[in-house]
Amino acid sequence: MTPRRNDDTLPADRWQRAGALGECMQNLPYRTASMTAGCPVLHGDPAAWPDRPAGPERPPREQAGAVLRAAAEFLTLHHTEEGLGDPAPRIAEVRDEIGRTGTYRHTARELTFGARVAWRNANRCIGRLYWRSLRVDDRRDLRSADEVANAAVRHLREATRGGRIRPLITVFAPDAPGRPGPRIWSDQLIRYAGYRRPDGTVLGDPANTGLTALARRLGWPGGPGTPFDVLPLIAQGPDGVPHWFPLPEDAVHEVPLTHPGYPWFAELGLRWHAVPAISHMCLEIGGVCYSAAPFNGWYMGTEIGARNLADTDRYDLLPLVAAGLGLDTSSDRTLWKDRALVELNIAVLHSFDLAGVTVADHHTESRRFLTHLDREERQGRRVGADWSWIVPPLSGSTTPVFHRTYDETELRPAFVHHPDGLARARGEYVPDLV
Repeated sequence: MTPRRNDDTLPADRWQRAGALGECMQNLPYRTASMTAGCPVLHGDPAAWPDRPAGPERPPREQAGAVLRAAAEFLTLHHTEEGLGDPAPRIAEVRDEIGRTGTYRHTARELTFGARVAWRNANRCIGRLYWRSLRVDDRRDLRSADEVANAAVRHLREATRGGRIRPLITVFAPDAPGRPGPRIWSDQLIRYAGYRRPDGTVLGDPANTGLTALARRLGWPGGPGTPFDVLPLIAQGPDGVPHWFPLPEDAVHEVPLTHPGYPWFAELGLRWHAVPAISHMCLEIGGVCYSAAPFNGWYMGTEIGARNLADTDRYDLLPLVAAGLGLDTSSDRTLWKDRALVELNIAVLHSFDLAGVTVADHHTESRRFLTHLDREERQGRRVGADWSWIVPPLSGSTTPVFHRTYDETELRPAFVHHPDGLARARGEYVPDLV
């Protein structure tokens, strides 16, 4: 895939800083990972390093020690859970490699185990029952922006499978001392544009106005001007410069939304994409940070119907749906928002089922999560969970996950946020901390 870029669209100093950036889970539709301070070793906020003042660099010896401690912890976990015997020889091998290079390379088996356990440890994800089914596509040999974009398109095609969504992660080259890996600026591989109008209103998804503006500055001409224009993928390689890449139509599977009881609903022209692939988070395994590692499961209907399309800072469609239903919106006490919200979510589930695209409902997924808890506890493993994210945003008290508390301890390996990744997703620039 050929990168699209116009060097005249940003001042020279901006291009020099473009590889640096930094802000899933604002109100991201796919709740997949826990919010952490970031990797404390090769990448992250220097202020997060224990017992050290903030500064631009961590001393090499101290950094290597932190990497080794994290590596030893991970390798011990891997050998214990997989029945691989004494981890000491592998730890010694890794110690030597870290001494020479400041980092180390995971084996393919370690990478697969680490990615799957990172999903298992995702405190904000309700859909962890099938963590062992995560397919890992090892692309650690890829670093350039065009290689990353091509592999991201392949990821979308393989994850979609005509609607039978497959949990998949594609892992690109990791960060190393003095050699950052690639970055994907887009917070999901598929995002809808948000065009800010002169009067301050937004056409499309208001969550993506910053990323849309960045894409335009980079030379993207814009889409046809609908509320659901697919943004190009924005990625960067070793040159630290963002490039934009249009996503092929066959890589973006979309579902038009209709309602089983209201023919007029189809006239609203709503749709949503089938694969929620988070792409701006770091996969941190044993002290190694894979800053470009897009991953996906499948949607839970409420993520689309109760958040993306309904939140007032997103598409804010409840008034429109209520008008179609003929509801009295003069007072909140008529519960018009509640009634419109239910019908919007019915439309999402109905439409995905009609299109043959995998989607979960919040009642089934809640029961599955308790099954996951039971299985993990029988294995003697602690399960962390964030109640505010696990409980669905629709009819929460009718689901079994509502009526209990959870241990919020965050475990590693993990998918983590870095300030630079979050800022990239907003279309901003920050200093590179690698």
